[in-house]
Amino acid sequence: MTRLARISNSMKRPLLALLLGLSLSASAHAFETTARSVVLLDFNTNTVLFEKNPDDEVPPASLSKLMTLLIVFDELKRGAIRMDETFPVSEHAWRTGGAASGGSTMFLPLNSQVSVADLMKGIAIQSGNDATIVVAEGIAGSVPAFAEMMNRKAQELGLTHSHFVNPHGLPDPGQRVSARDLVTLATHIIRTYPEHYPLFSEEEFTFNGITQRSRNPLLSLGADGLKTGHTAEAGYGLVASAKDDTGRRIVFAMTGMKSVNERATQARALMTLGLRGFENVVILKKDETAGEVPVTGGVATSVAVRAADEIRFIKPRGSGSPYKTEIVPVGTIEAPVAEGRRVAQMKITRDGQVVREEPLYAAGNVERAGILQRVQEQVMGYFR
Repeated sequence: MTRLARISNSMKRPLLALLLGLSLSASAHAFETTARSVVLLDFNTNTVLFEKNPDDEVPPASLSKLMTLLIVFDELKRGAIRMDETFPVSEHAWRTGGAASGGSTMFLPLNSQVSVADLMKGIAIQSGNDATIVVAEGIAGSVPAFAEMMNRKAQELGLTHSHFVNPHGLPDPGQRVSARDLVTLATHIIRTYPEHYPLFSEEEFTFNGITQRSRNPLLSLGADGLKTGHTAEAGYGLVASAKDDTGRRIVFAMTGMKSVNERATQARALMTLGLRGFENVVILKKDETAGEVPVTGGVATSVAVRAADEIRFIKPRGSGSPYKTEIVPVGTIEAPVAEGRRVAQMKITRDGQVVREEPLYAAGNVERAGILQRVQEQVMGYFR
């Protein structure tokens, strides 16, 4: 069963009433997919635009490598490893993930030394199982110890339907993820490691004289990452992200498709829905003045107000009536008023229903008036 425009549990703003009240566009409402589980997220507002079985626990296959790379990014950030540092290719890595294994491989030579930079590309672009074992052993000493790091990070990110046993995603009863967790993981990578995220958009990588291309079918259609995965048990999966011409980004995960072609077709359809089926509505820009509220006992009778950040909605394209706003002071505002003080609330309504409330803050200072001016104001207020 699918639900459109459902809000992610991690959201702090009360958008649910808004999106449940929308008249969904026909194209979005009619969207169907053969994928086993799906989550489509608007990146900037953290709004779930479409979902299907979002919390089903499924085998992740190579989508596990997103968590493997996140651990590498974390270790680089804290200075525990360097990009030019090299790790040895053990016999375990060579036999389990190398050419003889029959799976995705970077074709690492036994007992060679490989830089972290090359290993990252081998994982992100070539999906090398051998490369994941090399980084696991190089960072944590062993695959089980590295899996413990992966699970600690999963717990830290709130991935409640994921558990990792290995860094590559080869079949194991204990290895599982959900589409919602995969989107949370991808979103964290994009937000936290913008310096490494372009790695996922590279279409090919040559190592040891062998050139391999990324399996992401959307890179040629405007997507800029992230990762595909496949095993017989998991089917064909994908985690991807893309932006439109306005810079609005979507992130989505799909699992359980039956072929490469089905994955490509379903992913294109979902990306089209996410980028073209919805639009942003900006209520108030960052640092834009929303209006004024009255001030008593001050050298000025009012103060301009603004929000802490941009106020925007994501809605199905072409749907529904416009939004209306009302500025409501937080009681009587008495001087002195310091810039940044919370002085009002913006109520945003649609079709007579309050769909969101946002705090507003003083955009400047209002000094306390002298005694004569305050008396005059009281007298004038009495006659008013």
